[in-house]
Amino acid sequence: MASVDNHLIHLISRTERRALLTLCEQVPLVLSQVLWTPSEVTEHVYFPVEGFISLVATGKGNPNLEVGMRGREGMLGDHVVLGTMPTPVRAVVHGQGWAWRLTTQMFQKQLATSPSTKRVLDRYVSLLMNQFITASMCLHYHAVAPRLARWLLMSQDRACSDRLSMTHELISRMIGARRVSVTLAAGLLQQEGLIEYSHGHLRVLDRAGLEAAACDCYEIDRQSYADTMG
Repeated sequence: MASVDNHLIHLISRTERRALLTLCEQVPLVLSQVLWTPSEVTEHVYFPVEGFISLVATGKGNPNLEVGMRGREGMLGDHVVLGTMPTPVRAVVHGQGWAWRLTTQMFQKQLATSPSTKRVLDRYVSLLMNQFITASMCLHYHAVAPRLARWLLMSQDRACSDRLSMTHELISRMIGARRVSVTLAAGLLQQEGLIEYSHGHLRVLDRAGLEAAACDCYEIDRQSYADTMG
């Protein structure tokens, strides 16, 4: 069996972890792959191991906006834990890798008989609510460059690599900023030697420097995760 390197799965009891994994299959996360669309019946939940998935809100006449990111620290399907379906967002792979996947029906049955799993995932859903508040404050109050640095750090954490494939157009949609503003902010980070960007390929050169350039929302979320999930 492949490595079970998803933090939520690691946190549940050994017996329940083994039972959960027997229901899972290993699937690739392909760049730009759409896993869900708004109002679609949720057929599967995912526990990413490598790569990351963006939750993207869409609206008539409005640009897309990332409202969440899921990677090895969490799961895609938190609304299933709450028993609310379908979801109003698109789920799009923006960092390729792989995940454990199981059907929603199997997951719900497992959850109903697995107290350790339920406790861990209830804490996780509570954490996501706090992170959503932080993200909303960040979007409203912080400048583009610190928000960009934060988003790149979040992406790197989940990609487990210093190399990311993304365009300025994609980043602008994800962080809710104009493309020209993202281009200027990325240029500033590149001038400071923090990143290297060329033709849709970005490399983080100075992780510590990027953390210093990011708004404090990144550290707030990281500490909140550590306090809540351990």
